[in-house]
Amino acid sequence: MDTRDPHLWKQAKARAGFKMHLRTYLFVNVVLWLIWLVIFLVFKEKWGVYPWPIWTTLGWGIGLISHYFSVYHGFNEKSLAEREYEKLKRTHGL
Repeated sequence: MDTRDPHLWKQAKARAGFKMHLRTYLFVNVVLWLIWLVIFLVFKEKWGVYPWPIWTTLGWGIGLISHYFSVYHGFNEKSLAEREYEKLKRTHGL
């Protein structure tokens, strides 16, 4: 018999998913920056020093921040709708 609270289980799965997303983000960005560093050290005279991994780091970082807030602060569409519903119930005395 499963005695898990469904709400807590859903929250735990969402947090585990965020942690995997964070690990993937860190791993991929470290690899990209290492590739850039090798290219920079070998070809800096020829190709310049443009830090192209910054776009991946910033773009994906924005998505990661959004994921964090949706998981840890409940800023997703469903929880916002649930909060609005509860507010309307209180307002109308239901």
